[in-house]
Amino acid sequence: MPELVVTALLAPSRLTLKLLRAFMWSLVFSAALVAAAVYGCIALTHVLCRPRRGCCGRPRRTPPACLSDPTLGEHCFLTLKSSGLRLHYVSAGRGNGPLMLFLHGFPENWFSWRYQLWEFQSHFHVVAVDLRGYGSSDAPKDVDCYTIDLLMTDIQDVILGLGYPKCILVSHDWGALLAWNFSIYYPSLVERLVVVSAAPMSVYQDYSLHHIGQFFRSNYVFLFQLPWLPEKLLSMSDFQILKTTLTHRKRGIPHLTPNELEAFLYDFSQPGGLTGPLNYYRNIFRNFPLAPQELATPTLLLWGEKDPYFELGLVEAISSRFVPGRLETHILPGVGHWIPQSNPKEMHQYMWAFLQDLLD
Repeated sequence: MPELVVTALLAPSRLTLKLLRAFMWSLVFSAALVAAAVYGCIALTHVLCRPRRGCCGRPRRTPPACLSDPTLGEHCFLTLKSSGLRLHYVSAGRGNGPLMLFLHGFPENWFSWRYQLWEFQSHFHVVAVDLRGYGSSDAPKDVDCYTIDLLMTDIQDVILGLGYPKCILVSHDWGALLAWNFSIYYPSLVERLVVVSAAPMSVYQDYSLHHIGQFFRSNYVFLFQLPWLPEKLLSMSDFQILKTTLTHRKRGIPHLTPNELEAFLYDFSQPGGLTGPLNYYRNIFRNFPLAPQELATPTLLLWGEKDPYFELGLVEAISSRFVPGRLETHILPGVGHWIPQSNPKEMHQYMWAFLQDLLD
């Protein structure tokens, strides 16, 4: 068929897609302005209630002692083959078994996997990375340096750079969004997948379009589409919004100590420490709309019944995309979003059972 004819036939579809994306972005930025007004009021309230803290975050000069706990592992750096960036990671148990790679979420870092590093280093080579833009890892400033494709390439380079042909990929929150995509596009590199508190992007997209409540739970995503303002709001009153997110009595991480809280705030308090992590969100709508994807990697999915950020209905939506027999799901009653830190014992029990045949 002549190229001109093909172009003519595709023109209506391309125009429709452009109009759909334009409409989507108008809604996103409208929601972003509303979210900015709401979070601006919250941040201003924190400043007025705690005037001594001021409007800016206090840079931490020294990291808390828990970040250098030798029982968690050795601190290392890996230069990525594809990008040349250096990623920081903590490693323990090399030579004890297969690679178990941990991907953290926001607002966290490698330290969010401390309980799992202790638990699994006896039978696995456990590695918890600071993702691109986080902590001691390199943090490019350009938003385009944080696309899903580039972040997946980082994961590939970490696995191969550590000398392994595949891994057990354990993930939470934003790390889980990356892990879902990685298992689809790099299936040969993922022997088993453990996902906590996150859905594949295509599932999240379709579910949110039919369940308006999920949009309200994810209102912060719209705020983070804006330049510079989210960094300012999150840092006001010495990062009080982040502190509340992590320590809230109902929505936060139970029993998080002040020292452990500082383990997360230390990195974000450094100059530009919030921009890299927020750039993940600024790319989240880049490929809208997403086509449905079949999921086939053997997967353990853990979900908190009381997760304030993701509706329970997403679990069924995820299950509907799976090849039969490849997904094991557990919903933890009365539990929130931060399962690796709030309920490590339950998580470990499910993981040991899920991975038992690899150890036999």
